[in-house]
Amino acid sequence: MTRKERAHCCHAEPFGFAQDKLRAAESKHLIPRCSCVTSVSIVLLLLYPTLVAAQSVFAAASLNSALSELTTHYEGMLLSVASSSTLAKQIAAGAPADIYFSANAEWMDYLQARQHIEQDTRVDLLGNALVIIAPKGAPFAIRFARNFAFAGAFAGRLALGDPDHVPAGQYARQALKKLGWWPALKSRIAPAPDVRAALVYVERGECAAGLVYATDAAQSDRAITLATVPDSLHRPIVYPAAIVKGRASAKVRSLLAFFSSDTATDIFRKHGFTFLGDQRVQR
Repeated sequence: MTRKERAHCCHAEPFGFAQDKLRAAESKHLIPRCSCVTSVSIVLLLLYPTLVAAQSVFAAASLNSALSELTTHYEGMLLSVASSSTLAKQIAAGAPADIYFSANAEWMDYLQARQHIEQDTRVDLLGNALVIIAPKGAPFAIRFARNFAFAGAFAGRLALGDPDHVPAGQYARQALKKLGWWPALKSRIAPAPDVRAALVYVERGECAAGLVYATDAAQSDRAITLATVPDSLHRPIVYPAAIVKGRASAKVRSLLAFFSSDTATDIFRKHGFTFLGDQRVQR
């Protein structure tokens, strides 16, 4: 198997993948049906090579494309992508993550306050920007001023990550409130489970506008970027990473360091991220 093929395998859901292999083997009578305890043992045996070799990275959905490309340069990186809030809660509940890579500081703070990360490994690695998008072929004019009637500039719903949980949605709500636009738009919000889903709502024409990260908008050929939201309208968009408590092996530390390597920074920049440098965070 080539390195690229091994990297691709690492995107599979590990336990579901092993259980599928187990069921397939049983159906072909390669192994007998067995007790629950024995089944678990077989699943673990099937998983053993992957579990030993792989380092699990729980990463914000907006990092998916960049990190997927990085798996072809770093053997044994196992990605699990979702909203930062979902992943933080999974880690707090005991999910077997090695590294948490968040799209904002607050969810990293959430884990740090509960002693779920190795504090001395926490770094602020990347920055991003927020943009307003519309379906391709349906643009509209916009300007960032309190007297601009943004709600009247388009007909339909506004897609953004659920502002109660998703960092991109929280940044968007901050900007809309600061401009005084939130009250007129609140009832028209289409909350998405993560920022990628918000982009899809706009691409499909289900929403007439959306607020997403610049890095996600740049990858779409079915949505257009209308404007970049001034960063003075929301908190800085920072992506911190840290090793999960008790997982700081030499291999995991090596992977975290790789995210600051020339290879990684070139790929992050290619995908539109701002590289902040290996900035240690003291909290």
